[in-house]
Parts: sequence; structure tokens; C-alpha cells
Amino acid sequence: MRYDAESNVKHREPWQRGRRGSLCPKDIDERTAQGMLQGSDVVGTKRYAVRDGRAYCAQEHRPGLWHGYPLGWAAVPFQLRQKWKSEGLVRRRDIRRNWD
Repeated sequence: MRYDAESNVKHREPWQRGRRGSLCPKDIDERTAQGMLQGSDVVGTKRYAVRDGRAYCAQEHRPGLWHGYPLGWAAVPFQLRQKWKSEGLVRRRDIRRNWD
């Protein structure tokens, strides 16, 4: 399982007019993304991770290659939000702040 550093332009600045997608924070580099992927939780065909109060999702787009992106907490499965809260990885305040 490897993070594919070839990022999609819809997740980078400058914001692409008419494109769907959330912007990745500038401080997430390839090494950070690979670490998040390694420590992620699997739900169905997707992997989820949390970092600094934000949720991220990864999808396999080629065998063994994954790409990831930030997402709102509403898109994170409920059981996973509860697990991360009980483990102290995320606070209720973080979830409320980034609910979209």
C-alpha cells in the first residue's frame, strides 16, 4: 500500500473554479500522507485517517496506489467518529468545526 504523490489539481491551490474537491493543507507532504495511510482505518473500500482535528479519506485508484483528500466530518462513518473520540484522536469541537 503506497500513497501516490501525483496529486489531483482539484485538491491544490489555486482553487479550481467549478471543480469539486477540498484543498489539502500545505503542510501535508508525501511522507506525512504515507504515514496517515499506514495508520488509517478501513471502512468498505476506503481508508480514513485523522490529523490535527481534520478527517481524511483515501481511495485506491490503481492496484496498491492510493490517493487521499480532506473531507468534512459528515462524510466520516459514525462508528469511526465515535472510535476516534474515545481514543482521544479527535474532540467534539473539532468535529463541529469541520462538519461540512
